[in-house]
Amino acid sequence: MLLSVIRAYLPEIEQYSLRPIGSGLIHHTWKVEVPGGKGYILQEVNTAVFSDPGAIAHNLSVIGRYLAEEVPDYLFPLPVRTTEGAVFHRDELGKYYRMFPFVSASKTYDVVSRPEQAFEASRQFGQFTRRLRGFDVGQLRETLPHFHDLALRYEQFERAVFDCADSARLLESRELIEYLIGQRELVDVYLGLKADPGFRLRVTHHDTKISNVLFDDRDRGLCVIDLDTVMPGYFISDVGDMIRTYVSPASEEEVDLSAVVVRRDFYQAIYDGYMGEMEDVLSGVEREQFRYSGLFLVYMQALRFLADHLNGDVYYGARYEGHNFNRAANQVRLLQGLMEFGG
Repeated sequence: MLLSVIRAYLPEIEQYSLRPIGSGLIHHTWKVEVPGGKGYILQEVNTAVFSDPGAIAHNLSVIGRYLAEEVPDYLFPLPVRTTEGAVFHRDELGKYYRMFPFVSASKTYDVVSRPEQAFEASRQFGQFTRRLRGFDVGQLRETLPHFHDLALRYEQFERAVFDCADSARLLESRELIEYLIGQRELVDVYLGLKADPGFRLRVTHHDTKISNVLFDDRDRGLCVIDLDTVMPGYFISDVGDMIRTYVSPASEEEVDLSAVVVRRDFYQAIYDGYMGEMEDVLSGVEREQFRYSGLFLVYMQALRFLADHLNGDVYYGARYEGHNFNRAANQVRLLQGLMEFGG
């Protein structure tokens, strides 16, 4: 069935091999290998999450054009276009696909196991934003509107608490609810920063997990990938997501909360890698908010997980009873660790 999709991009293809690749939860991804050793990445885009694929295509096009003109040495894998010149191919079932060239001698990681990896990844995300500092961020479209709007996420959390129809879930969540309400000041900080002219909208990736960085065979970062969430945003989104997903040896799925700890050397590696690229780009008020970045993102994720638990697991889904409750408890523990750590 994928042959017609592949031929939309590679019309002369006769032979190819196809295998699933990556660990992403949003899109289906395959590596396509063709005779001659050339490779491609093919993805089926999840339009339930990204309802406007045209916005993604637009953002890739305008960013790619800017980088080609202003920073031609920067590695930015542009999408392969169909024979009709489009980024996306829509099949007979209405599914959207896109293709990228495979960057040879590259690899990805699902887990950050060494501080050096955290440093390289954060350096790559910092470099991405720095290289685009002269780009007019107003050209970008929002592919996920209000994605990291902490004030909105708090409102949604409050609604979930007051509208919860499951008294058992509400009762078991009482301690987490009280704790998260007690951290409401983090929302006030966010609103204050948004109102500060020194806190600038920038080209922001918004999904800075380690698997969205390509590494070479020496574990040096090559470039960032998976640019669907690139939108106007604040630097705290990128730094916060790195802190959230790199500093603890335990993922958000860990139910043993004693395993959720903050590794000082990984935190320092994120700081060194990102600020090595961005320190002279960020304003004074922005540089002061590096520590807040982690609090901001972890708090927001805890709110979202617990709200989904109270709403009946309608957004994230649940693999077992209490899955999103456990995720929320995990993120609360990480938030507490970051507050104790101090940064």
